[in-house]
Amino acid sequence: MFFEEDEEFGDGEQRLVQSTKGEYDFEENVLRPKTLDAYVGQTKVKENLKVYMNAAKQRGEVLEHVLLYGAPGLGKTTLAHIISNEMGGQLKMTSAPAIERSGDLAAILTNLNEGDVLFIDEIHRLNHSVEEILYSAMEDYALDIIVGKGPSARNIRFSLKKFTLIGATTRAGMIANPLRDRFGIICRLEMYSPEELKEIVARSAHTLGIDIQDAASEEISRRSRGTPRIANRLLKRVRDFSTINGNSAVTAADAKFALTKMEVDELGLDEVDRALLRAMIEKFDGKPVGLETLAATINEDPGTIEDVYEPYLLQLGFIARTPRGRMILRGGYEHLGYKMSEKQRQQVSMFDKDFRDED
Repeated sequence: MFFEEDEEFGDGEQRLVQSTKGEYDFEENVLRPKTLDAYVGQTKVKENLKVYMNAAKQRGEVLEHVLLYGAPGLGKTTLAHIISNEMGGQLKMTSAPAIERSGDLAAILTNLNEGDVLFIDEIHRLNHSVEEILYSAMEDYALDIIVGKGPSARNIRFSLKKFTLIGATTRAGMIANPLRDRFGIICRLEMYSPEELKEIVARSAHTLGIDIQDAASEEISRRSRGTPRIANRLLKRVRDFSTINGNSAVTAADAKFALTKMEVDELGLDEVDRALLRAMIEKFDGKPVGLETLAATINEDPGTIEDVYEPYLLQLGFIARTPRGRMILRGGYEHLGYKMSEKQRQQVSMFDKDFRDED
């Protein structure tokens, strides 16, 4: 029931720049900071959590339930570890898809001790019947079980020890309102700046015993798509190239060479990202294209495009979601070195005008 999740995309190969957890991340627990002071970035979230935790400890209470949301790889699981560590409780981890029946959740809840932290990943995917069991557990620290059927059915309430639920999600909008309302603390995690990622790379290199030059840390951080998990993954692969080349320290030249060999460009785009952009230009002449059509063109799953590839391309301003479909913008053409035709310039200009009119 408790888990360690691996995800695969496309033809089964995992991308180095995917932000979801994969086979490359077996050392992730070693790299996790143990305290809020050691946690880099997310300054507002850290400051608020420190207040909430210190206040709860002064009152001798458990921390209120916490909802963490944001893109994959930004540190939601790490924050759950830190909260558990600083509040002095044991961390129990599971994922929403793993809790198939209400009995599964009941077994988890009844095994929690006072002050324990229950972490449920991708909490927006909870089964509806399981979710309803969670309401009374979060609000009253009680478990309501229906025994029997029909007229003879009766409700039995079990008292639970006070615990903190931490829910993590990449899609906060898909969480049902009754569940969302029961979280007393809601935190949104932002993408990291290159400076913050550089600090994370340097810290991870020290933890792993990697001698790395400052310029190499900067090169890796620039290509990490604002995500610590990707930064740590690229660091380990750059280390491999540096080791084979016989260098005692990872240099900027090592980092550039390794990242080029891995087809990760200056902005962190890989071959899959570039294939998507090229398809929009070459196959559809820059016109808006539907998600299903685009997915079929590059032989990818529509959900994977929407959840994994698109967010970063949208953030860069390379593509846009329009009522008529996905559309490549000027930045996408320029990054790939394509010269826009007059027709393509007009299409982008019309989108820019419509966008300004909506604003």
